[in-house]
Formats: sequence, C-alpha cells, structure tokens
Amino acid sequence: MSKGRAAADQMVKLIVGAGGASPSPPIGPALGSRGVKSIDFCKEFNARTAHIIPGTPMPCRVTVRADRSFHFDIRTPQTSWLLLAAAQAPEKNGKRKGASNPGSETVGTISLKHVYEIAKIKQTELRLSGLSREGLCKSIVWQARSIGIEVVP
Repeated sequence: MSKGRAAADQMVKLIVGAGGASPSPPIGPALGSRGVKSIDFCKEFNARTAHIIPGTPMPCRVTVRADRSFHFDIRTPQTSWLLLAAAQAPEKNGKRKGASNPGSETVGTISLKHVYEIAKIKQTELRLSGLSREGLCKSIVWQARSIGIEVVP
C-alpha cells in the first residue's frame, strides 16, 4: 500500500544583495515557513556571491525539497539595474530609478561598450545562453530607451 503522493518541491524566489544575506526578513520568514534553516542558506549564498560587488541585487530561486533540503540558483542582476548602474543614474530614496516620462526625459547615457558588457553578463545565465549576443544587445538598447537612458556610439 502506498502512503500517498510525495510532497512536491517548493520554489521560493528572492532578490538578495550580494554578500548581504541574513536570516532577517525577507529571507528568514520565506525559508523558515518551509522548514529550511535560513542561516544555512545565508552562509552558502554569501560564499557564492563573495566575488560580486556587495549589495548588488541578485535574483535567486530556492528549491525546497520535501525532506527540507534545498538548492538554489543565482541569476544575474536585472538588466534595468545594470543599465542604471552603468549610466550612474541618480539615487532617489536609496534606489536608482528610470525616467518617469521616457522619450522626453533622460536619466543618463551609456555607450555601446556598456551595452556589450551587459550582454556578456546576461549571456552567462543558462536560460539566456542560447540567444545571440547581437540579439541581447538589441534587447538591452530597447530596454535602456524605455527607462530613459540614451545609448551613444
């Protein structure tokens, strides 16, 4: 006789600053409610992001198994964050923001070299590795324009 279906893996999506994971909210409650010791996650996350500029927001997908073990994948920072950092957009209330009226307002400029470097960073991500670098660059240029960043040659 079978005792029923095994519990499915649970997925938790977090955005954590590189090297700055701590068991305080939002990490502690998100993982603790699923039976995972958040301090174990924090130690491993901080070790795996030690080479990245501290505070860089890193999207992370944590898979929690039925036996309360876990594994996680760290993704690259969001393209908009990379663009705003490259353009050195001014910070408002501790966060960089794009233009409130793109097209008529510009928050900064970047060169094509910046676009190429961002494309190289994004291409290291497994889910984007099949895309051409040229296609990624075009996508990044369009996203830059949509948040008020001018791309110059």
